[in-house]
Amino acid sequence: MTKDTLAIILGGGQGARLFPLTATRSKPAVPIGGKYRLIDVPISNCLHADIRRIFILTQFNSASLNRHISHTYQLDMFSGGFVEILAAEQTPDNPNWYQGTADAVRQAVRHFTQHEADYYLILAGDHLYRMDYCDLVDAHRDRHADITIAAQPVDPQTATQMGIFQFDSEGRIVAFEEKPKAARLQTIGRSIPPGATFSQHTDEQPFMASMGVYVFSRDVLLEILENESGIDFGRELIPGALQKYRVSPYLYRGYWADVGTIESFYDANVMLGRAAAPFRFWDPKHPIYTHLRHLPGSRLTDCHVRDALISEGSFLDRCQIHDSVVGIRAHIESGAQVTRSVLLGADFYEDGVPIDGTPALGVGRDVVLDRVIIDKNARIGDGARLVNEKNIEHADGDGYYIRGGIIVVPKGGVIPPGMVV
Repeated sequence: MTKDTLAIILGGGQGARLFPLTATRSKPAVPIGGKYRLIDVPISNCLHADIRRIFILTQFNSASLNRHISHTYQLDMFSGGFVEILAAEQTPDNPNWYQGTADAVRQAVRHFTQHEADYYLILAGDHLYRMDYCDLVDAHRDRHADITIAAQPVDPQTATQMGIFQFDSEGRIVAFEEKPKAARLQTIGRSIPPGATFSQHTDEQPFMASMGVYVFSRDVLLEILENESGIDFGRELIPGALQKYRVSPYLYRGYWADVGTIESFYDANVMLGRAAAPFRFWDPKHPIYTHLRHLPGSRLTDCHVRDALISEGSFLDRCQIHDSVVGIRAHIESGAQVTRSVLLGADFYEDGVPIDGTPALGVGRDVVLDRVIIDKNARIGDGARLVNEKNIEHADGDGYYIRGGIIVVPKGGVIPPGMVV
């Protein structure tokens, strides 16, 4: 076990941009890729780096996350490793809930300073990527940095949604701007550090953006949290630290996506079913772990499936699945057409049809879905058409929501037979 590094995963706030997927669960507990949850990504990256002391900070709808963590990550009691959730708590010294990323770490500091560690690895709980944290911590140590921030090149449009760095002649970070306007980017100009040759597309991606992955030397983080009043790392503490501390970038070369919105969550999932997907959950050396379930293999009867993921325990009968992800225990009846959609599956099997006339669990006969997210345990009645025929961008409907043009049926939602959206 790597004993010089302790990981702190930020569970995020209320998750309003991922609503309604976060109506009953925290962001890290949102399912992804058919059978995983977002929190599995940073935890798996930690375990592959032999970082086995992991705190997760959260405060909203944490019951589902607690259950997943307790059932999945039971580390060897003799190793000293743990994956522990620190929910926000009111104390005599601080009656407030977490106000931001830095404030969450500040309020939890009394818990993780009890453990010996030279470095604190601070991660987000809603990102999709595979990174070798050993290389990240080694780079921090080799450069004698006080703070190291993982960074990747981005195009001008993406740069307006992220934190952008500027560098000195030695490649250290000397300026940081959170979500600069397009006009400001023209003033900044190209912001690739000197000697960076890892990207062949720097003309199309001329800016270096923060990934929200930090390494702090122990004393530096504790000093900043004690002396600075800022509540957010990206907006306040990092910019304020540039003049006082040695802040270095770690240039990341792989796929990374922030899946904190309905649109980005949808795009990341649909991408997974494609043959040339830039990210995959399976890997011969560094797989992403999740809860071990005892489910049967999926059964497909006379189905047409293209560019899709079908998770275990599912039953598909004479349907068409194209460019989609089908989650665990999903039941799709004959004649259904599922295109460019994400089905999160179900938490249980249902024996028979409900006697109260409610549609059966899953997707009914002759249902048509296009650009739809179906949360767990939803019921889509026979003949329903969820295709957003009017190209609505944002709406709250009866049993559904539309965000960014994507129809979302919430967890346990019911769509009556024949309904058209």
